Amino acid sequence: MAQIIFSKEDFTKRNEKEYQLEYNVNEIGKGSDLIVERLTEKGDYEIIQAPLQKSNDKIFIIWDTPFDGRILFDL
Repeated sequence: MAQIIFSKEDFTKRNEKEYQLEYNVNEIGKGSDLIVERLTEKGDYEIIQAPLQKSNDKIFIIWDTPFDGRILFDL
């Protein structure tokens, strides 16, 4: 599986309650095999069930607070 590492600073504010990461489909695929993991204080990763939204060729990963983590996906 391929991965993309992201940081809290990569999130943009979506509205008053949510933040999002934005990727193109050609970067991470169509999202069917997408795994989102959050980096813990111990340095391990934990899988989270983050909502995804698709619009045209974009995929948005949504969460209530920014966090450091990674995305695992098949190309």
